[in-house]
Amino acid sequence: MSKKTIIIEDYNNEWSEMFSDLKSIIEQRLGDLVLRIEHVGSTAVPGLAAKPILDIDVVIDSMDLLPDVIQGLESLGYYLEGNLGVENREAFARKDANVPYSIVKIQKPEHHLYVCNKESKELLRHISFRDALISSPEFVVEYANLKKELAIKYRENRQSYTDGKTEFVNKVLNEYGKNL
Repeated sequence: MSKKTIIIEDYNNEWSEMFSDLKSIIEQRLGDLVLRIEHVGSTAVPGLAAKPILDIDVVIDSMDLLPDVIQGLESLGYYLEGNLGVENREAFARKDANVPYSIVKIQKPEHHLYVCNKESKELLRHISFRDALISSPEFVVEYANLKKELAIKYRENRQSYTDGKTEFVNKVLNEYGKNL
């Protein structure tokens, strides 16, 4: 397995536009199968430094729709990776850098795509964490600093980088949950 170097970039105002472009292509193909498409993860939080990889959650009403969703996403150049150990969430990878395929044959931004049913605990976690950061500038600064430190310390070790963020993520979710 190849190791990808972890790179954290300052917030890029283009990330929200990139998400909108990807969302539009996916919505056009999946239509009524989708309840909504959420931009989650660090690139969805204005001002937050992040790995330049968008995280996208496609929300469906029920996993009964998954076969049709898989077919639609396959036509755009995605392939199913499975739930990767997360219940009610399926991960998809891209066949190449032009995915999702569209009329314009250009490279699309790097992104992770997940399909979740509307009750998915991981979906709710993603949205709660994003919204907590958006509503709390001090968390944004603290999280950006933590991510930069971890990226230096664990430059070639994505699992340790991710594990290093867990305590902070849980702290934010617990604090945000008290304020709901």
